[in-house]
Amino acid sequence: MRLASFLLLLLCSVGLPSCAADRAQVQAETPLPMAVTVNVAESRNMYLFAQARIHFIEGDTEGALALMKEAVTRDPNSSYLKTFLANIYFKLNRPQEALVACEEAISNDPKNREPRMLIWSILSVLRRESEAIPHLQKAVEIDPSREDAYLHLAATYVRVYDYEKAVNSLKDLLKVVPDSYIGYYYLAKTYEQMKLLRDAVVYYRKTLENKPDFEQAQIDLGLALEAQGLHDEAIDAFREVLKLNPANINVVQHLAQLYIQQGRLEEALEILKHLADRGFSGLEVHRKLGLIYLELEQYDNAIMEFTEILKVEPEAHQVRFYLASAYEEKGEIDRAIEEFARIPSTAFNYHNALSHLAFLYKEKGEGERGLNLLKEAITADPKKVELYVYLAALYESMERYEDGLAVLQLIGKDIPPNPALLFRIGVLYDKMGKKDDSIAVMKRVIELAPDDPQALNYLGYTYAELGTNLDEALQYLKKAVSLRPDDGFMLDSLGWVYFKLKRYDDAVAQLEMAVKLVDNDPVILEHLAQAYQAKKEYRKALHAYRLVLKLEPERKEIAEIVRKLKAEIGEK
Repeated sequence: MRLASFLLLLLCSVGLPSCAADRAQVQAETPLPMAVTVNVAESRNMYLFAQARIHFIEGDTEGALALMKEAVTRDPNSSYLKTFLANIYFKLNRPQEALVACEEAISNDPKNREPRMLIWSILSVLRRESEAIPHLQKAVEIDPSREDAYLHLAATYVRVYDYEKAVNSLKDLLKVVPDSYIGYYYLAKTYEQMKLLRDAVVYYRKTLENKPDFEQAQIDLGLALEAQGLHDEAIDAFREVLKLNPANINVVQHLAQLYIQQGRLEEALEILKHLADRGFSGLEVHRKLGLIYLELEQYDNAIMEFTEILKVEPEAHQVRFYLASAYEEKGEIDRAIEEFARIPSTAFNYHNALSHLAFLYKEKGEGERGLNLLKEAITADPKKVELYVYLAALYESMERYEDGLAVLQLIGKDIPPNPALLFRIGVLYDKMGKKDDSIAVMKRVIELAPDDPQALNYLGYTYAELGTNLDEALQYLKKAVSLRPDDGFMLDSLGWVYFKLKRYDDAVAQLEMAVKLVDNDPVILEHLAQAYQAKKEYRKALHAYRLVLKLEPERKEIAEIVRKLKAEIGEK
């Protein structure tokens, strides 16, 4: 930026004002084509200035300094020469001498705005920008049509948190230069720093009206919209960026992530595939592609993406974990075991891989091998709490509840009260038929972690199932749903306790939402059917019961209910 300023000065060098007043006039020895008088002193200074310029541009800053010192000595009243001298000092990292030269240049010509602008640059490096404010204000006064002084003023005010003056400086610029896209852009950035995102969006849009190809402004617009939760508008803004620059990998990845957060996996997949097909993608793009394929249950495609990454980065242990998980989900247990087993004990996800291995062995009918694997890991690292949790979970999956409980109680003796550990103990008590013990433990979890939605839901649903403490259960479940409003299972629990309280309208409202969030869950559908039936909405109840029977055709009691409801409404 400074070099551009220097070159601007140098282009003006032909028009340098006269140097000392008493310069001797001489006639050239060789006659010129026209009668011309030459000022020898001025000619020498022009020569020195031109040579200094050449040295400066070629990187010989010391040489340029020597020449300019001579020029300034010859003409100490030249504001332009002293400004260039200040530039050279600044380039040589001699800021104090640069400041002195600037002050002398201003003294020689108060209307020369260039030394004032240079003072701002010097003081910025010294982190004393606020001292340059009077010079920037004067620079605006000298030439109101130029943008730089307004912009530097605004930036300086922002650094000292005087946002109102920053905004005013930029608005003053826009009054003079109403099509200044950079003025609109920095006004938007200032509003963004003030957390006034709506105003920021307005001015990002104004920026783009004046400069539609301003890529960074388009990115910032998208980010400001996203920060306000306006995800659809943010997505549109990021797509506009990709029209300007289809190879902007950062924006592609961010847009894909935004699609993923919104559950729009097909669109995320489309945009990442487009980038990969054009050869612009890196390993991170392939990783995201693999994860989306995994989420969409397109396991062969996921396996292909993860395998390609591992050819390039065989030590990418998290990617290998994803690859093993894809094989596991596909049902290729042996391949999954092979990949999980390749994750070394030094990897951060080693213990998680071990738990998968243990459960996969159980799937193969080799449960004892899985148990031994986890026991050996505990022997090697007895302070790793999650290993005990994995071992207990494996016992639980094998319906060896007492063994699982013993493991959790063993580790519980050696660590402070742990809500997650206690929760699993409560679940095991429940599966062992020890409801009172389970309830007592869940209450202890809620004492330790009052906002634990799982414990709140578990205890509330347990009370609903038992038909006891329903008012207390309602409070637990209302809180659980407030913490996880999009969890269909928690909405089902809340609907079920409303049903038990005979608040059928409330029950139906919650259960209908639960059915929308959780596809084809027979328990939720049966709860909804019962609520409809209690309201005497028999056709709706019949439809819900039929869905239950379709999912669980062996349920004779549901078939009998369907038969009776058909008779009730006169359906053959």
